[in-house]
Amino acid sequence: MELTTKQKTAFGIGAVGKDMVYALSASYVMYYYQDVLGLPATFVGLILMIARVFDAFNDPFMGVLVAKTRTRWGRFRPWIFTGTVLNAAVLYALFAAPVLAEAGMMVYFSVVYILWGVTYTMMDIPYWSMIPAVTRTPADRENLSVVGRTCAGVGSALVAMFTMLLVGILGGDSERAGFRWVALLVAVLFAAAEIICCASVRETGGGKMQTATVGEMFKALFSNDQALVVVGSIVLINSALYLTSNFIIYFFKYDFGGEGWKASYTLFSTIGGAAQILGMMVLYPLLRKKLSNTGVFTVSLALALGGYGVMLALCLTGFSGNMALLCVPGVVVFACNGMLTVLTTLFLSNSVDYGQLKTGRREESVIFSMQTFVVKAASGVAVFLTGIGLDLIGLTGNTSEVGPIAAQSASTLLGLRLMMTVLPMVVLAAALWLFRRKFTLTDARAAEISAQLHADNKGA
Repeated sequence: MELTTKQKTAFGIGAVGKDMVYALSASYVMYYYQDVLGLPATFVGLILMIARVFDAFNDPFMGVLVAKTRTRWGRFRPWIFTGTVLNAAVLYALFAAPVLAEAGMMVYFSVVYILWGVTYTMMDIPYWSMIPAVTRTPADRENLSVVGRTCAGVGSALVAMFTMLLVGILGGDSERAGFRWVALLVAVLFAAAEIICCASVRETGGGKMQTATVGEMFKALFSNDQALVVVGSIVLINSALYLTSNFIIYFFKYDFGGEGWKASYTLFSTIGGAAQILGMMVLYPLLRKKLSNTGVFTVSLALALGGYGVMLALCLTGFSGNMALLCVPGVVVFACNGMLTVLTTLFLSNSVDYGQLKTGRREESVIFSMQTFVVKAASGVAVFLTGIGLDLIGLTGNTSEVGPIAAQSASTLLGLRLMMTVLPMVVLAAALWLFRRKFTLTDARAAEISAQLHADNKGA
């Protein structure tokens, strides 16, 4: 049974909704609790890291629960619906914190954020795991994965584009009130998107869902040297992106500055989000006509490093206040990140074939589960480093709703510029070194392995 356009569209709408929620949490929780509510940045970062590492370990457990579920509505849709309703409510609570003393706010944040991670996992794992049960056609499965990943990027880009603009419009002078209204809006859109997805995307009953323990994931990873290289590259690339996204809002508020900083931040984020989608959908296919996939990957990493280098030069020479100049390296960095996202997914798929040839076991679900695991854990480490960095440079939050934005010292602003650019450069340079030294699955080698596996299957 082939997928209909209606089903593909509904699945894509679900991806937009769920990644709007994830992007709001990933990009703005640190800012909301540290800068708006006044909690210490290192404490916020520590809780974010603990919660995400816990969430990463929770993924396999959730996979087992979903696999064992049997209802008249299927295995996946009940979890997607229930997880969505709970997560939407917790999201609102996360950005609608009551007025509490610092100790009380620390407890409130810790409990609510961990609950947010657990409830998000409740719907995220079954959402992606549903693909094999929706259609048995390999081409449709691949197409549905592409639709989901692309629409997820759109959801993230929408939040990056409009959050701070809406915070200003809906909250007026109160960022606290603005975030509460934005969280409510995103929660409602999220719930509506997943209801559409659940109502339109039906399980065929086919496809056995495979699950893996944490031990099985690590065993599969360390027995496959190429998967290990790809996962390591994914961790480094995502860490650079998380460091940038967490620091950039502070840069626009306290360094770029001005009464219209929210509009400037929104413009930069909009251009960056559009560039990321452009990189995935336009630039990668164009470069692929001229270069191999490994060549495009190397070029993308090198260009991203160059983009950060230009951004650093602008910051050190006093030109970082020029939006037109700042957007040039921004476009390069985000477009390259879009291409790297496509390529790491492709390389991970090729590493599954490599592992099958090497060990005789095809561990696709295990390897891809490992990807989710380490990316979540790495994002937690990155945001913890952000919190430590903000406290080290002595950034003073602007918790007062009245009066001008808090002025920062020259050394604090210099530290912010360096952390926003140099830290991601170091991480991306490590990714480039790892890939160039250890990755051997060229296009030719991947094609050779695929042909050999196909011949083996025919002969079996």
